[in-house]
Amino acid sequence: VRNMIMERNKNAIMSNQSTEKALRIMEYLASCGRPMRLLDISEALEINSSTAGRFLNALINCGYVIQDPETLRYSMTYKICRIANMINVENDVKIQQITHPYLEQISEIFDESSCVSIERDMEMVYIDVYTGRGRALMSRQRIGNTAPMHCTGNGKLCLLNYSEEQLDRLICQRGLPRFTEYTLTTKEALMERLEEIRKVGYACDEEECEIGMRCLAYPIRDYTRRIIGGISITGPSSRLNSEVLMNKAHYLQTAAEEISSKLGY
Repeated sequence: VRNMIMERNKNAIMSNQSTEKALRIMEYLASCGRPMRLLDISEALEINSSTAGRFLNALINCGYVIQDPETLRYSMTYKICRIANMINVENDVKIQQITHPYLEQISEIFDESSCVSIERDMEMVYIDVYTGRGRALMSRQRIGNTAPMHCTGNGKLCLLNYSEEQLDRLICQRGLPRFTEYTLTTKEALMERLEEIRKVGYACDEEECEIGMRCLAYPIRDYTRRIIGGISITGPSSRLNSEVLMNKAHYLQTAAEEISSKLGY
């Protein structure tokens, strides 16, 4: 019996290693952007040529890889894209299922309210919100509500994706309306702030939407590496002060990174 168990464990380990090798080959071919020779693949992944060839043939049989009959080079098919579209990571409900446990944790840690919003048509749409016990959200922060990009933490993170031409289009179509005396209402001021955000990796709303309310936000990225939204903590400036942010910001950053990882980043 002991020998049978050992043999079964050995087979399971070998199977796992085989799966890892096949996935590494797929990832490598996808990253190359051009058809590759068997020798290139085996050397890059440090896999024996005959072993790599065996895995490539299996991937061909499953429709994930093709081999050019003339050059004998290998490349990925679009079958993996069909699977990705079936998953549809930008589906709001699926994102919410991923984010909600993190919002609960973050709200407990900060003792404030938290939310996730994503970009839709040059606006931020709130798809998940968690209100801390006895804590208030800003008036806009309700699931399904929208908010401008230029004065919200999550919105400014998404603006990092924008070229200057896209930013001009946003200003033309949406404007940069003033909500408080701290709202950024000029292109120059907004671009300067975006450059600061790009350097530090997070964004704040310093009473730009509502007087007395502060927000700290970290980016959520998907499998394309693009920022699709953000996770943020919101509270009165008096409570969500610099000392609190300095001591606890890393919890929010970690949550954003883990959510992004689950979305394929």
